[in-house]
Amino acid sequence: MGQLDDSLRWEKITRARELFFERNDSPVDLLGKSVLRSWERCRQSGLEAQYADTPQALVSGSALKQLRERNHRLLSHGLGIVESLYEQVRDAGNVVVLTDASGMVLHRVGDAKFLSRTEQVSLTPGASWGECQRGTNAVGTALVERTPTEIFGREHFLNQNSFLTCSASPVFDPQGEVIGVLDISGDYRAYQKHTMGLVRMGVQLLERDLFESEFASQILVGLHLSPDSVGCVREAVLAVSADGEILGANKAAMDLLGVARCNLAQADFGMLFDLPLGALLDRTGGNPRSLIALETRGGGRLYARVKGMLPRVGSRSATPAEAASAQRPAPRPAPRPASRPAAPAQSGSLKALCTGDKRMSIAIDRAMRVLDKNIPILIQGESGVGKEMFAKAFHASGARSKGAFVALNCAAIPENLIESELFGYVGGAFTGARKEGAIGKICQADGGTLFLDEIGDMPLQLQARLLRVLQERSVTPIGGSRATPVDISLVCATHRNLREEIAAGRFREDLYYRVNGLTVTLPPLRERNDLSCLVDALLEIEAEGRGLRVSDEVMACFGNYDWPGNIRQLHNTLRLAVALLDEDETQIETEHLPEELFAYDPPVPDDDLVPQRNIVETPAAPVQVAVAGRMRLEAIERAAIDQAMSATGGNVSAAARRLGISRNTLYRKLGRL
Repeated sequence: MGQLDDSLRWEKITRARELFFERNDSPVDLLGKSVLRSWERCRQSGLEAQYADTPQALVSGSALKQLRERNHRLLSHGLGIVESLYEQVRDAGNVVVLTDASGMVLHRVGDAKFLSRTEQVSLTPGASWGECQRGTNAVGTALVERTPTEIFGREHFLNQNSFLTCSASPVFDPQGEVIGVLDISGDYRAYQKHTMGLVRMGVQLLERDLFESEFASQILVGLHLSPDSVGCVREAVLAVSADGEILGANKAAMDLLGVARCNLAQADFGMLFDLPLGALLDRTGGNPRSLIALETRGGGRLYARVKGMLPRVGSRSATPAEAASAQRPAPRPAPRPASRPAAPAQSGSLKALCTGDKRMSIAIDRAMRVLDKNIPILIQGESGVGKEMFAKAFHASGARSKGAFVALNCAAIPENLIESELFGYVGGAFTGARKEGAIGKICQADGGTLFLDEIGDMPLQLQARLLRVLQERSVTPIGGSRATPVDISLVCATHRNLREEIAAGRFREDLYYRVNGLTVTLPPLRERNDLSCLVDALLEIEAEGRGLRVSDEVMACFGNYDWPGNIRQLHNTLRLAVALLDEDETQIETEHLPEELFAYDPPVPDDDLVPQRNIVETPAAPVQVAVAGRMRLEAIERAAIDQAMSATGGNVSAAARRLGISRNTLYRKLGRL
């Protein structure tokens, strides 16, 4: 639709419905092809757009529990992303939804007022939003079309859903099968053009996590067309065995190499590139930042970096071939800002986290003193202060750095899934279990570090099982009878006061003494004095090699903001800003950031009439609107926006800068005028 405002879009859809439903005509020039195909499917299936809908019957609580168990992989990786997306759209009155492969809603978070409206149309856990039940809608239509889909207002086939605007994208597993849908829905009157971009980014992150989890014990090779593209969300990744066999490839890799999924089983690394896998590993030297030029067999050039884990030498599970070639790259580094002292620090280590804040330096020094002494660490601090980042740095600084770092968030996974995720299970142990079973997080961390985030939220019955594992140093999977010895370093984190949790009967005192060998407390972001260094480091992670920076105005606003979500909120803010940058932009301005950080709109008077004045003026490029007498505020806004859009050739970013408002605000105003 480009920059067509929403009122005109609504008129076109209304005209299309008249032609389709009343005249039995095909409005090919008024609708997107996918929407029209969906309308035709709905009509052929016998759905009636006008029928008076009653709330859809939901599946029972036990059935929903089984559905969540069957989709435990999707949920375990997706819930954190759902929460992160909601943080980006919470002020717009939206709901973020995760469904299974049939369109059944498994989980949702959203604005309380808008949730009550969605319940009237059964957009709630346990309800199916497949196209055959709910007509044209973003979730159901995305499943049928197998592509990201946006459904605006009356594009919904059923009239009762016409108050919604929905942006959804299917989620593909590492085998290329659809396993769910991620969706953001809101009121069509608050439509935001960037919502689909957020959904796409969320799905890319989710699919990347699923892929890297599926092949966690293999070599992962990231491929890039140029050094500048390193670190992008849509990274091409190959999963390769120690002997060079291609075990998997994400969609970006298949697109980049022109290899169909059906041909992967016959491919190996040497068939695709002129550099053997062993030579690539030797050149990287175990450094995940090493970028090696590769010539493809077709004569093209790509840049590769090894980012996965190999079985460690001497491991009980390593084959001779794996042991002979095993070398494990260090975890992804947290880059040091240029302003840091020149003293060397290993990438991703505790020393690399020293960015000038005194309280962080104290926490780092305490942790350094217990490295490799088999003393469990308990990291305390508010949500989002970087507890997992600290845990990864602790792991990377010690002798176990070549072992696996395995994390489990006890608060982000439904209670009924934590046990299977942590301890693993044998085939057929419960409904929906994979026939081959699954290795739990504890066994995955053998020889490395197990990080239990938000351990204060672990259910009591699982606390007893975890205590037994820590005492006996062995674990028995669900449905199994044989215990497996494990050698792990334990790092836990919580934002709760565990002493208070013990007093309230929610946390076992004996487990507390097992996990609390040394306590380190991380300061909240609002109390740190190294904000600029953190911004530089996070930008390097999100856009490595692009040379992005933030403007002085943005940094000043960062310094004045309270950061209730701490480093996680700062990271999400910068990730969104990078996604919203135009291709030719290298500096983050206030227009690229969420409006909760930067409010530009002046208070609107109760009277809808305003005296004669210039509505907006900036020294560099003034936009002036001559007003005779008294005009309606909407008319003044429209004139100013039209003039700015015309002067910039329709470039929304440039127009927003001329007007002195954020790009999100301009999008909203374009949709309202």
